[in-house]
Amino acid sequence: MNEGTAHTATLSWAVVRQDDNGNRYRVARYATRAEAQRVADQLDARGHKQLYWVESTKARGGS
Repeated sequence: MNEGTAHTATLSWAVVRQDDNGNRYRVARYATRAEAQRVADQLDARGHKQLYWVESTKARGGS
């Protein structure tokens, strides 16, 4: 048993910010979509020009 991997969380959800110039940045990563959405909502509620949303960090489709 490898205890190191037993405690490693998969951070599959990212909060992304887009500023008023169109630049996009990953703000943080979270284990659950709900946690990421809660943070994105809190940041968005500040009322600045930036947009915040949640996206999966897992690769989609492909081979």
